[in-house]
Amino acid sequence: MSRLKKLFERKSKDILNIYFTAGFPELNDTARIILALDNAGADLLEIGMPYSDPMADGETIQRSGSKALKNGMKLNILFEQLESIRTKTEIPIVLMGYFNQVMQFGEEAFFAACARVGVDGLILPDLPLEVFAREYQDLYTKYNLESTFLLSPHSDENRIRRVDELSTGFVYMVADASITGGANDISAEQIAYFKRIEKLELTTPRLIGFGISDHKAFVSACQNANGAIIGSAFIRQLEKDPSDQGITEFISSIRGSKVEI
Repeated sequence: MSRLKKLFERKSKDILNIYFTAGFPELNDTARIILALDNAGADLLEIGMPYSDPMADGETIQRSGSKALKNGMKLNILFEQLESIRTKTEIPIVLMGYFNQVMQFGEEAFFAACARVGVDGLILPDLPLEVFAREYQDLYTKYNLESTFLLSPHSDENRIRRVDELSTGFVYMVADASITGGANDISAEQIAYFKRIEKLELTTPRLIGFGISDHKAFVSACQNANGAIIGSAFIRQLEKDPSDQGITEFISSIRGSKVEI
């Protein structure tokens, strides 16, 4: 059983998934940030693969990706960094990026590298569901990689059911139909969307992302799903204070707990 499945088996609520960009703020920060987040109490890590044309990313994540690319981050370097930390942590790790990156690396070579270094799953928003099912689902299975697909407030029931069917990791519920990094207040319309999904009784765990950036929003998201994904707010934290202590304080603020010093 994958680390991701084990997580959802032992914990069904208040799951905190933190996104950050590999190679940011500095090229060799990736492993340190992983360990700091694990020690601080994050449940799951979503590591962004920086890309030159990040269509779905907001300004904050785009800025971190541009800096990471300038730092020299490449997929082969990321894989080396991930391999180096797997003897130190068992926290589930999911890579998020664009399918063009996978194609440029070589599809099966990419999946094999993920398996070799201990990646647990992938989020590739621009990979169409039916293309995945037809051409890549078997490769995911071969390399023990969990799949995650996105829902938005505009998703109809047919897509919702298909995403539930094809997602083996978790369903990524986009809280807002815009790009990442929007306002953190959860509106009545968003709550209605969450409730609509809940009534469908999906079989796959659900995490809510996009615009979740503080304790209040995290609690609200957890009331309507298994947990929440925080990305842009954590990138801003790394810009302000990337130290281990700063990371610990950030996670504590999201959890609503005191930092033990």
